Amino acid sequence: MAAAQLSRRALIGNAALLGLSAGLPRAAFARPLVALRFANVTAFVDGYVSSRKVPGMLAALGFGKAPATVIARGVEGFADKDPQSLDTLYRIYSMTKPVTGMAAMILIDEGRLGLDQPLGEILPRFARMQVQATPDGSLSEVRPAKTPITIRHLLTHTAGLGYSIVQKGPIKAAYEAAGLVPGQVSKVQIPGLSRGGTVPSLALFADRLAELPLVYEPGTRWSYSVALDLMGRVIEVASGKPFDAFLKERLFDPLGMTSTWFQVPAGRLHRLATNYGIVAGTPLPIDPGEASIFADKPPFPMGGAGLVSSPRDYDRFLEMIANFGMFGGKRVMSERAIRLGTSNLLPPGASTKGTFASGAGFGAGGRVGLSEQAGTYGWGGAAGTVALVDMKRALRAALYTQYMPSEAYPVHRDFPAAVVADLKALAPKKAA
Repeated sequence: MAAAQLSRRALIGNAALLGLSAGLPRAAFARPLVALRFANVTAFVDGYVSSRKVPGMLAALGFGKAPATVIARGVEGFADKDPQSLDTLYRIYSMTKPVTGMAAMILIDEGRLGLDQPLGEILPRFARMQVQATPDGSLSEVRPAKTPITIRHLLTHTAGLGYSIVQKGPIKAAYEAAGLVPGQVSKVQIPGLSRGGTVPSLALFADRLAELPLVYEPGTRWSYSVALDLMGRVIEVASGKPFDAFLKERLFDPLGMTSTWFQVPAGRLHRLATNYGIVAGTPLPIDPGEASIFADKPPFPMGGAGLVSSPRDYDRFLEMIANFGMFGGKRVMSERAIRLGTSNLLPPGASTKGTFASGAGFGAGGRVGLSEQAGTYGWGGAAGTVALVDMKRALRAALYTQYMPSEAYPVHRDFPAAVVADLKALAPKKAA
C-alpha cells in the first residue's frame, strides 16, 4: 500500500460489517454459549497470526449477559512478546463514534438535546452555514445552506461536513490548515501520513469548523465526516461538563470501563499493542506501544476517533447495548434511548449511494441493518478493529488487532462472515 493511499484512508473504519442477521435461523441462538466452538472464527484468527500478517489478534463474542467467548492468538507486537488478552489495549479509532453517539442519546433521552434540534441553537456559529457549489470544488463558489444542521444530521454523517481523510482539493487543504484533523497516528512524521497540527481545544475545533463551507447540503447525503468530533462539543455545551468527563461519568464508570482513555496512563503503556502500517504487504511498526502518541495528552478528546480501549471494556459497552441499556443488573441507559440510537436515523431522502452506508441505515454513530438485517448496529476502526451487536438475539461480536489502513486486509468483511458461518452450523438440521 503506497504511503499516499495510507494517508487518505488512515482513519476510516470500513463499514461492510453488518451482514450478520441475514438468513440466520433463530434456532442457531437457542443453545447455551458454552456449546459454541466458533471453528470459523478460530481459523480466521489463526490464519492472520500464523501467516504473520499481524503479530496478534483477538475475537470476543457473547450472548445476553453471559461472559464473552475469547479467541486470542499471538502477541502485542512482533517485538513485544506479551500475549494478546482481554486487557491488551487497542487504538479503536472510529469505534469511538458509537460511544459518542450513545452519549448523545443519553442527553436526547433526558430532553437536554433534541434529535431534530438545529445545531445553531447550541452552537450559534453554525446557524448560517455556506455550502460549496461543487463538492470539493472552489471555496469561493458557495451558497447559503437551505436547511439547518440538526443533531440527527451529526449522528448520521448527513450534516454536510467534511473530513480531511475523505475530501480532496481546496476543502481538504483548508481543513488541514485550520487544524481540523481530529485523529492521531504516530509521533514519527511519516511521509504521506502526517497531516499537520490539530487545534488545541474542542471549542476552537467547533469555532473553526463553522468558518468553513459545508461540502453538501445538510440532510441530503451520507458523507463520512468530523460530525462525531463536533458532537463532543455539543455534548459539552448541553451537559455543562467537559466531553471526556461526561463519558466517564455516564458510561465508563457505570460500565466498569477502567481501561478506556483518550490518553493512556504511563503505567498502562506496556499493555498497548504496537500499531503497524502495511506497506507492500509487509507490516512496519508506526506506533509502538511504549512510545505511542497516545501516551501524550491529545489536543482535545476526539469523539470520532480518539479512544484507546481493551476488549474487556468494549465488550461491556456492547453488552449494555445488546441488553437495551442494562449491565450488571443496573440500568445505564434507558431502553428507549438504546432503541432509538440503534434504529435508522437517516433523514428521509438522504442518499447513501456509493458510500460506506450503501444498502443500510445509520443510527447514533454506527451503521444499522435494514430489512432482514434489522436490529444490527456497529462500526469498525481504522486500525483493524470491528464491533457489532445483533439486538434481536442479544449477540455481540468484536475483533481486535492493529494495522493500517483498515482495508489492507478484509477483516471488516470476513470476520462477520466467519461469525455467521459458525452460528449457522449450530442450526438444527432438517430431517431428510
